[in-house]
Amino acid sequence: MEKKIALSRPAPPARGTYRHGDLRRALLEAGVELARHGGPEAVVLREATRRAGVVPNAAYRHFASREALLLAVRAAALSAAATAMEAELAAVPRDGSLVEIARASVRAIGAGYLRFAQEQTGLFRTAFGAPVKLSNPPDAAKGGASGLNPFELLGAALDQLVAAGALPPERRPGAEFLAWSAVHGLALLIIDGPLRGAPREQTDPLTRQLLAMVERGL
Repeated sequence: MEKKIALSRPAPPARGTYRHGDLRRALLEAGVELARHGGPEAVVLREATRRAGVVPNAAYRHFASREALLLAVRAAALSAAATAMEAELAAVPRDGSLVEIARASVRAIGAGYLRFAQEQTGLFRTAFGAPVKLSNPPDAAKGGASGLNPFELLGAALDQLVAAGALPPERRPGAEFLAWSAVHGLALLIIDGPLRGAPREQTDPLTRQLLAMVERGL
């Protein structure tokens, strides 16, 4: 009796069931996870395609280069930062005076920024410290639920200070940069500087003091 020989069939292409748009989303999600754990330097197109389960050539229809992927990941990281800032803003009590609410809102914006820096350090570095020259500025990226990016959220909080009479209008121009530089400086001290590894029992009081200093000193 003739013995039948089973012929092996070639394996189907990896993740060949992606529909239109699914692969781009999968690549972006892989890039975001790379950034979350390793910062902007970890965002590599080849590794993102490996995690998405496709061959590298398939990615180029969606991201023509590593910079294109990093730009999309950076936009997602900025959106995540804005969402963290909005969460702090949503917790501000609304039963005080307009001045009290405005001052608390400015502090909440800074608190959300610092919390994001400590809890999502990789995404924070990708959002605000990517060492690669990108074609679009960070403030062009998508924001949080409000549609505002982090810089715009801060600007809106400062406008609220002016409207409440807590910040003279003549001191409003450029105030974003003054407030941002102070809060960003503390964030870097905590994640990369002499406060790196310090317990929250030490950094939280510094955070409150700095935010009060910024809010009162504008």
